[in-house]
Amino acid sequence: MFRSNKHLYLQIISDESGRTLASASTMASGGDGKKLAAGMATAGELGREIAGRCKELSIDAVVFDRNGYRFHGCVRAVAEGAREAGLQL
Repeated sequence: MFRSNKHLYLQIISDESGRTLASASTMASGGDGKKLAAGMATAGELGREIAGRCKELSIDAVVFDRNGYRFHGCVRAVAEGAREAGLQL
């Protein structure tokens, strides 16, 4: 996970091969072409989105690396969104 002042970025990386298996960010534009603002609601949606991509790849559990960020706010919302979608952190 990486968060900037405006956006959130998530990646699922395989430790064995060093490849990125799935990613999601608020920079990816939706169907309307607008970029999403990084807020609590958006962070939860992003967590659910990355969990859905993991389910497509048959990944049930991941290690949540919060990259040194405190576990509150958007970081917590991402984790809760992923857990709600069935991903084990």
